[in-house]
Amino acid sequence: MILKIRLRRGVRIEQRQGKNRRLALAVSGLLIPAAVMAFILACWRIAADMSYASQFAIEDGIFSHWHVWAAITAILIFAAYRLNRYAKSGPLGVQQEFDRS
Repeated sequence: MILKIRLRRGVRIEQRQGKNRRLALAVSGLLIPAAVMAFILACWRIAADMSYASQFAIEDGIFSHWHVWAAITAILIFAAYRLNRYAKSGPLGVQQEFDRS
């Protein structure tokens, strides 16, 4: 016995440039709080070194230095800035695209 299953054609996938703009905008929005957290850890480490705060949570390793947390903060802010610029560039910006629908 042969059983044939007929499936309808689904929705066609749009092949347009910049379809990752919404994802880039969402990720850039999540990178800002991560950068703030890294900045707070850098400040905590500096305050712990000057005996203004309690002992820093990470005692050993590369993440026990405030320089690393400051660099991570700068990298996260730069990545969020670049993703935000990518998300808002192009013929139709994301905000215009949201308003249109």
